[in-house]
Amino acid sequence: MPIKKVLVVDDSPTERFFLTDLLRKQGYDVLTAENGEQGVATAKAEQPDLILMDVVMPGLNGFQATRQLSKSPDTQAIPVIMCTTKGQETDRVWGMRQGASDYIVKPVVADELLAKIKALG
Repeated sequence: MPIKKVLVVDDSPTERFFLTDLLRKQGYDVLTAENGEQGVATAKAEQPDLILMDVVMPGLNGFQATRQLSKSPDTQAIPVIMCTTKGQETDRVWGMRQGASDYIVKPVVADELLAKIKALG
């Protein structure tokens, strides 16, 4: 299934702008959410083809939100790429255990992210 609609979940306005701008220039439709709760709600309502999920956010963090999405029948088929400053191997393993399809460490390298998205599509 080709990826057309991407949901960016990040509490940083700068990161949301950077990722939204990058993805729109590549022809993707982009939705955004400022925290985990909003991300889960938007994913259920909008059914994006892919979710880029930050980890460190107030309230529901990215690991918790990804776990909710991967366990819900409404959203479990949507791939999630963790997109975070948490670069330890234990973080990567934990993210994948929560249901993430891939894991990328910030600062995001545009070509690396786009290659991962293409691989999922």
